[in-house]
Amino acid sequence: MEKQTITIYDVAREAGVSMATVSRVVNANANVKPTTRKKVLEVIDRLDYRPNAVARGLASKKTTTVGVLIPDVTNLYFSTLARGIDDVASMYKYNIILANSDKNSQKEIQVLNALLNKQVDGVIYMGTKISDDMRREMNRSKAPVVLAGTVDYSDDFASVNINNEEATYEVVTHMIKEGHKRVAFVCEEFEDPINCQARLKGYKRALAEAKIDYDENLIFESGDKYVAGEDLADKFKQMNIDAAFVTDDEVACGILNGLTDSGVKVPEEFSVFSSNNTKLTHIVRPSLSSIAPPLYDIGAVAMRLLTKLMNNEKVEDEHIMLPHKIEIKGSTINP
Repeated sequence: MEKQTITIYDVAREAGVSMATVSRVVNANANVKPTTRKKVLEVIDRLDYRPNAVARGLASKKTTTVGVLIPDVTNLYFSTLARGIDDVASMYKYNIILANSDKNSQKEIQVLNALLNKQVDGVIYMGTKISDDMRREMNRSKAPVVLAGTVDYSDDFASVNINNEEATYEVVTHMIKEGHKRVAFVCEEFEDPINCQARLKGYKRALAEAKIDYDENLIFESGDKYVAGEDLADKFKQMNIDAAFVTDDEVACGILNGLTDSGVKVPEEFSVFSSNNTKLTHIVRPSLSSIAPPLYDIGAVAMRLLTKLMNNEKVEDEHIMLPHKIEIKGSTINP
């Protein structure tokens, strides 16, 4: 038998109070007598009443719910961002609906529309390249959108990130100072505006400053899987490459282990620098030097920015760049 839906009217009738009083109790409004609050809460427990966020949203035009679109829930980079989002959402009494898109552009649109159909008040988008179709759907949305750890050069949407070009410039400059002349640049996807386009600018700037010619043969597209890193390690040996900057920590781990397994000494003979400083960089041996973006803070600040946009508060800057650090660990030498 299908369970009967308990409404606020049922609770009010059983408790002998108005629906407004039940609403005040549910929303922790202090303007309710303790005895009345106790009576209403007892009825809520007995009837197992669950307030319908969507129904409330239809009346108040707010559901206090935020949709978070994540491309890969198993990726430590995105899951750490999500933790920051969730903590700040709880602080401001918002619930989040976390939706995984599997890095599939078509599924991404379906997931976004599913979130919007649930009447979410805002959306946080985590991903890499925003497709034209996805951009169109986000622009159509009346709910504000904030990009977390993602850049959009059209500036259509508010965003929180680090300066990936500058961070890459610092890292590649460091490896050149170590004495490396053939530094590989490894990114997940060439069309990715963050992991390739922005960071490649920093890579080229470091080479130019050191008067080293840019060589397209040293640019590799890897995807984001560990085994791709192991395959690249073999190529690096064959091509006499002596250092690599890698945009994905898992791929960097594959490169490091592949080199070590084949007898290459890291960092004495080869330097590896990664980008996200997830716990993977600490687990491998030697530990991986990495750009250290404030991942938790990116998520937290993105959620705070979204609360301001949802509540029409004044926002001085919709495109926030947070400071980054460079962590020198075991896979590079400190020159």
